[in-house]
Amino acid sequence: MAVVVPAHQEERLLGDCLAAVNRALDACPLPPHARHVVVVADACTDRTASIARSAGAHVVSTRHRNVGTARREGAKYALRLAHGLAGDALWLAATDADTLVPEHWIAGQLQLAREYDAMVGTIDVTDWSPRAPGSAQCFARVYQRGGGTGHPHVHGANLGVRASAYCAVGGFPPLPCSEDHALVTALEIGGYRVHRSRDLSVLTSAREDARARGGFGDYLTRIL
Repeated sequence: MAVVVPAHQEERLLGDCLAAVNRALDACPLPPHARHVVVVADACTDRTASIARSAGAHVVSTRHRNVGTARREGAKYALRLAHGLAGDALWLAATDADTLVPEHWIAGQLQLAREYDAMVGTIDVTDWSPRAPGSAQCFARVYQRGGGTGHPHVHGANLGVRASAYCAVGGFPPLPCSEDHALVTALEIGGYRVHRSRDLSVLTSAREDARARGGFGDYLTRIL
């Protein structure tokens, strides 16, 4: 099991993100050698890398300033950490540095891995204060977080995929945004079993200074 987190200048939020990831890992019966957290410190000049190391994460330093490349480099490093473990047995999870995963996030993904090749989860927002009044209601209406199963969304902040399937479709493409959509589309075209889960929702930020142009922050600006 490996969790990959891309991060650009994330010293303010990364510590909480990794604490949540570690709680989710601790909630699973995984031995230390079978669990890894990889933080990709991409074009960082702040304390992002040192905070990641203090939380027990492996750190990959890059200067691409490209979220697709960062996720790709993180997954490559995670695959090396697996020490030859068969791809079918390795699960790669992805989240973002401004995101808090729930305690059952890892356990839920590993449960789904018994039947599916990938998991695509939903998101909610921790704090709407950076946005205009009424933003939460507007988001709920547009995002359609109502009842039922399945959903149309894809978020790099809440993904999981079997390593063998990930490698077979070429992994995350080196795109400045929508690398998550491209990966999931490739998996679906390739005939892999993708589960769109409403049960594994994560909390992310509504900040306006989004790290990836064209990502969730810009999506919020567009719909609100």
